[in-house]
Order: sequence, then structure tokens, then C-alpha cells
Amino acid sequence: MPETNMGNASGAFPPGSVGHSLLMMRGVWHDHIELYHLSGAPLPHDQWSGAPGASPFDNLVYIDFDGVRYTQTNVTFRGRPLHVRSFRGELREGVLHFDLLGPQDPGHIGVSGGVGILMFCASRVTDAMSRYAEPDFLQIMPTGMRLRTTILYRDGIAVRTLTAHGMRIAPLADRRVAFDPRGAEGEVHPTPGETHVFAKKDDTP
Repeated sequence: MPETNMGNASGAFPPGSVGHSLLMMRGVWHDHIELYHLSGAPLPHDQWSGAPGASPFDNLVYIDFDGVRYTQTNVTFRGRPLHVRSFRGELREGVLHFDLLGPQDPGHIGVSGGVGILMFCASRVTDAMSRYAEPDFLQIMPTGMRLRTTILYRDGIAVRTLTAHGMRIAPLADRRVAFDPRGAEGEVHPTPGETHVFAKKDDTP
């Protein structure tokens, strides 16, 4: 990823823009994640997500943004077995466009809801969204905290919610933190893998 003078780049993004919020999100985060039934009752095991597992659990979230390219890697380190997932995207005309996540992905974008507020969601409604949809709402606070909430739809039905309370533990995501279960040495962001949650069952390998 090319280096960018972020001091100059930050001035290119007005407060409230997607680019400005992505800059606010750079670094390494410790997310504590809890899952809930729609009623608000704790959900001890999530059977519906792309990576099913127990709740609560903790992720390391590495986020890089150079003013154009966005890269994020989530690493589970507590509460569930090790799981690593990477995402990439590009800022175009003020909107973050994610690289396709897998077969029949309707295309996902990052849009703004105001200063420090981002929404990651599908860019269009397709039949794939009747199989899987999980809009992602993020609020980045200047205190170094981050709140992420989602609601998951499976087969067209809302099935559970998710809340992640995040704390920034490093200002840059240029290296792994010491307690990364992958080890402190090595590439931060692996090549993104494919998800098949959007594909019809007959089309999955």
C-alpha cells in the first residue's frame, strides 16, 4: 500500500465525509463483541453468521487507510477459536466501495451519517440479500472508543443483533500487536478470502 502524508490527506477530507471518518478509524482496535436475540436477551451461540460461534468474544481489528485504499483485518483472540478475515475497498467519489466479498455479493459501500458515523451496507437490493444481509453502523468517538452495531437478516428474516465496543490500542496498523494469536511477526493483512453467504445453496461448492 503506498505511503501517504496523512497530515495533508486529512485536510482533504471535510468533517462528516466518509474519508474523514476512515482516517479517524485508522489503527488497531480491541473489539469486545456481544450478540443478542431481537428481544435483547443475550445470545450465547450464533448459528446464523458467516462465521458461527460463541458470544461474547473479542477481536483485534487492524485498519489501514491511505486516503484511497482501505484495508481491514479482524482477528479473533478470545472467546472463540482463532479466525482471521480481511476486507479491502477503495474510496471513489467520496464513497467507500468494498471489493467483492464472494459469489453473488450485491456490492457493499461505506457511506456517512455525519461526523464520525459510518454505515457499511449493500449498494443495491438484489435477491442475494434475501439470503444474507447485515448492515453495519459505526460511531467513532474522539476519545479513542468505537461503537459498532449490526442486525443480521437470514432468508429474509431478522434473526439477531450484534454490538461491539471498541478501544483503540495502537494509532497505526503497520504491525501486529504483541498478543495477536498469529504471533507478533508477519503480515498484518492476509489476502481476503471469499464468503459464500450470498450464493444460492445450489451454487455453493
